[in-house]
Amino acid sequence: MTKNEERMSQAKNRKADELRAEYDFSGGVRGKHYLAHKAGTNVVVLDPDVAKAFPDASSVNRALRLLLEVAERQFSKRAT
Repeated sequence: MTKNEERMSQAKNRKADELRAEYDFSGGVRGKHYLAHKAGTNVVVLDPDVAKAFPDASSVNRALRLLLEVAERQFSKRAT
């Protein structure tokens, strides 16, 4: 066995040892989130002070939609 084959064999054995017996994936669903992931997601990390004001995605979306609405009104006033 070459050194490279020996290293690959050791790496394979380590990977097999990483999955513990108590992990049970028998109820798992393959590809459950595939379509959502394929459609794309935007993950934004909020600073702690902002996260206090916006505790969930719904509150962030409401605030951003309101900001967009205000910005659009300001822009349309300038355009006229």
